[in-house]
Amino acid sequence: MQTGGSRSTGKLLMDRSSPGRMGVVPPPLDVPAQEMPDQALLRGNLDLPEVSEPEVVQYFTNLSQQNFSIDTQFYPLGSCTMKYNPKINDEVSFLPGFAGIHPRQPVETCQGALEVLYRLQEFLARISGMPAVSLATLAGAQGELAGVLMMRAYHQSRGDAGRTKMAIPDSAHGTNPSSASMAGFDVVTLPSDRAGNVDLEALHELAGPDMVGVMITLPSTLGIFDANIVEVCRVVHEAGGLVYGDGANMNALLGRVKLGDLGFDLIHSNLHKTFSTPHGGGGPGAGPVCCSRALAPFLAAPIVTKDAKKKAGDDAPEYRLAQPEQSIGKISGFHGNFGVLVRAYTYIRTLGESGLKSISSNAVLNANYLMEALRDIYLLPYDRRCMHEVVFSADLQKERGVSGLDVAKRLLDYGYHAPTMYFPLIVHEALMIEPTESETRETLDAFIQALRDIDRESQENPDLVRQAPHTTPVSRLDEAAAARRPDLRWTKRE
Repeated sequence: MQTGGSRSTGKLLMDRSSPGRMGVVPPPLDVPAQEMPDQALLRGNLDLPEVSEPEVVQYFTNLSQQNFSIDTQFYPLGSCTMKYNPKINDEVSFLPGFAGIHPRQPVETCQGALEVLYRLQEFLARISGMPAVSLATLAGAQGELAGVLMMRAYHQSRGDAGRTKMAIPDSAHGTNPSSASMAGFDVVTLPSDRAGNVDLEALHELAGPDMVGVMITLPSTLGIFDANIVEVCRVVHEAGGLVYGDGANMNALLGRVKLGDLGFDLIHSNLHKTFSTPHGGGGPGAGPVCCSRALAPFLAAPIVTKDAKKKAGDDAPEYRLAQPEQSIGKISGFHGNFGVLVRAYTYIRTLGESGLKSISSNAVLNANYLMEALRDIYLLPYDRRCMHEVVFSADLQKERGVSGLDVAKRLLDYGYHAPTMYFPLIVHEALMIEPTESETRETLDAFIQALRDIDRESQENPDLVRQAPHTTPVSRLDEAAAARRPDLRWTKRE
């Protein structure tokens, strides 16, 4: 990508190439030389840039400064939850005893690491209200897939093979229907009522002997707590189905509500969304699955077990890796993204029970603060108390010719990352804003003022908003063309 600007650091690395320059001198070969692959597999010439070490450092440093990041700007992306990655989490995960171990080590040599995993399993069980946990899944979407495979295995173990329909609310994350479809189920849309809750009348019509269960996010992606949730669980259970919880929004519930107590049978917990581990491009994910005792035999392998009968002086390992008796099998190469799991464990231990409870208080308070401050100029499609995020509609601005996308692009000029746009799909011109629990009132006030200023601009100078951003290294792109005809490789200028 061309980064723009007239400074030499704004040039592409290939454009800075000069024959003979070298950024690194490799040391002499200290391992046996290996035979080269078949010549047919080798390229005769590899056109790499010839640049000095300072040029490489300058280039990538300059490039990194042209991005928005959680270390420099406020990220109001909704449905993504935690954007806060405490540095102590990284420091703990870098400790030699954690960073230097290998996943194939004998369990006798990594008892401390397994103890951390075991304790994290216990923490997540207590937080979710579900007694059994597997940490093996490597992302939230993979946790979903593992969960629906467990649902399938559970029904099959009971000889109940006629259940083929998975009910999923119309406000759900897109991964929910994808996971259900990958598991071989037919996805049936469950509509929302006027208040944003699951439509109970529609649920009663769907509930029957062919229902696998329901996949539901609580709070929903509309940013609200479903007032019908206990009844939803009851109806599904009476029909013989299971209730799956998408745990993406659990930071609104920590210390307040346990999904297991509401009637959920299993959930996945996005550690990057609730427990501060790196998110998206910042690092690998982790999506542990928590479940009831009835579903515990089907958890993905391995899980960490503890020998309760171990005695002092006994040389046998106290912690082991085990496979549940009816496990759906291994869903990842080893036993989860260990470094990410250590970060989540550190975060939980740092905060403690009272600290975790404060997360939900602050997350809900911040979102409602934004809602009340902006409700007079941005439409609220579901005008009720929100949870950790608030969903506005830019329909009022759209009437002036300024879309939700335009509002989001203009926010870049004010120094803020855009909120989530056009999701949930059932909200027209949706702007989903999540301040998270970690932002200060001063940050929120400045962000509120920016959105109020953009609304004023949409009335006084709509072209200014429609043509935004104006101050970023790259101006507004043709997003359709970029997606359909991406420029993925450097070509020499003539």
